[in-house]
Amino acid sequence: MTRHWADFQYEIYLHGMTGAVPRLPTDLTRLEQLTEQRLGPGPVGYVAGSAGTGSTARANRAALERRRIVPRMLRDVHERDLSVEVLGRSLPAPLALAPIGVLSIMHPDAEPAAARAAAAQGVPFVLSSASSTPMEEVAEASGDGERWFQLYWAKDREVTRSFLARAKSAGFTALLVTLDTPMLAWRPRDLDQAYLPFLHGVGTANYFSDPAFQAGLAKPVHEDPDAAVMHFVGMFADPGKTWPDLAFLRENWDGPIVLKGILHPDDARRAVDAGMDGVVVSNHGGRQVAGSVAAADALPRVVEAVGDRLAVLFDSGVRTGDDMFKALALGARAVFLGRPYAYGLGLDGQAGVEHVIRCLLAEFDLTLALSGHAGPGTLGIDDLIEESA
Repeated sequence: MTRHWADFQYEIYLHGMTGAVPRLPTDLTRLEQLTEQRLGPGPVGYVAGSAGTGSTARANRAALERRRIVPRMLRDVHERDLSVEVLGRSLPAPLALAPIGVLSIMHPDAEPAAARAAAAQGVPFVLSSASSTPMEEVAEASGDGERWFQLYWAKDREVTRSFLARAKSAGFTALLVTLDTPMLAWRPRDLDQAYLPFLHGVGTANYFSDPAFQAGLAKPVHEDPDAAVMHFVGMFADPGKTWPDLAFLRENWDGPIVLKGILHPDDARRAVDAGMDGVVVSNHGGRQVAGSVAAADALPRVVEAVGDRLAVLFDSGVRTGDDMFKALALGARAVFLGRPYAYGLGLDGQAGVEHVIRCLLAEFDLTLALSGHAGPGTLGIDDLIEESA
């Protein structure tokens, strides 16, 4: 039976008959402020912060808000089906949890809690290379849940090869390769707190547990953790990588490969030429290039260039169900949700992440229905108008 995500609102109202109200706000844009009040400035700044003045993060929101939905009437939306097929996988809704590193700074249950929440709601969880928990433990927490692995492409080819083998063995079915972070951007919120968790060995669990990484150390990690951290820093990313290097990934990964961080249609075409299976139109949530084009403004050009040849996915700025609607109407096949679920985790662990997923998909379901759509497949550019900037 098809799940009606919108029914979550009736569940909330029925609980209200006993005097119970949701533990967290149902307006997900309020979560950041709550997190600011409850967690320390270092962890909050690391998740909420952006490059430079934050202009790109603001542009992401403005680009979505500038596009307005045009509802249609007297269409049969009684039975709705939000399911989609993405990268050869059947999903109950066009949503996945984006890769976010070092989740232990938000909550001690970290990535396993988020993975359990995603599995419980049937949406894919994308694990960051820079997780606080080794990928095998996250896979165990995920159980039968759909899980994808995000690669930060290390300088050390053997570490990269080992990561890919471990991820495949642990049941991660798709590979997302983040291209927009060959080095960390200028992030004032982190700089002002002098806060970089990796230097304290947080967010390094996949590396410290990796045999290829360990082979490069003079002493075991526990005997000289500072040396292990510096070895990690020296290999974490590689600004020398170019398009021909993608062949190495294809040789070492036999599932779908998706390039994350694509904003220019020519780069999307090069992804097709390289035999990739998808791209994520993303500016890393505004965390990498201050003054960058908004992701939602880049999306239509990428879809026009390659949308008929590979999966075009979207992230950067999604906060609400109507944001999902707009991204899909602009041509994305699915969206990734980032910061809001990290806030949900910080505020209420696994239950907080599940709350965020259910709120977002309930609002998306209702927005679809009230705009005259019984599923995401009928959405198109004609369902939006763009206000003058």
